[in-house]
Amino acid sequence: MQIRNMTETDHPSVQAIYQEGIATGHATFETSAPAWEDWDAEHISSCRLVAINDEKIEGWAALSPVSGRCIYAGVAEVSVYVAATARGKGVGKQLLQALIDASEEAGIWTLQSGVFPENIASIRLNETLGFREIGYREKIGKMNGVWRDVVLLERRSTVVGV
Repeated sequence: MQIRNMTETDHPSVQAIYQEGIATGHATFETSAPAWEDWDAEHISSCRLVAINDEKIEGWAALSPVSGRCIYAGVAEVSVYVAATARGKGVGKQLLQALIDASEEAGIWTLQSGVFPENIASIRLNETLGFREIGYREKIGKMNGVWRDVVLLERRSTVVGV
């Protein structure tokens, strides 16, 4: 497997994988994958990765700023999505590790992740790579008319901001 920086031409595959995640009902509050222009505007350009196997994108990872305020420039929110056909094969772990490395190269000292409590695989993945649970937000938002909770996880860099 190869992990490389994402380009605009990767967006159709990234969008399809994102839509698969949305369809699970346990990956995001989003209801549809955005067009490139919207997605591009919301993600940090130096921290966007794709995992490729046999010339096919099997997953992607990216960071979003948590705030526009300059004091939070070193804090970002994690997104990792793996194609349904590639889940359980270590793609997510390789992507998240590469994203951690890219975040530190970009000067980011804190990564945050919000995960639905039903998404045990994502929680375990985050914990495996040094994230710790810092909170639990009850009924933070409605999805299809049902209140959903979110587990908050955080990873502090051992390289940046120490």
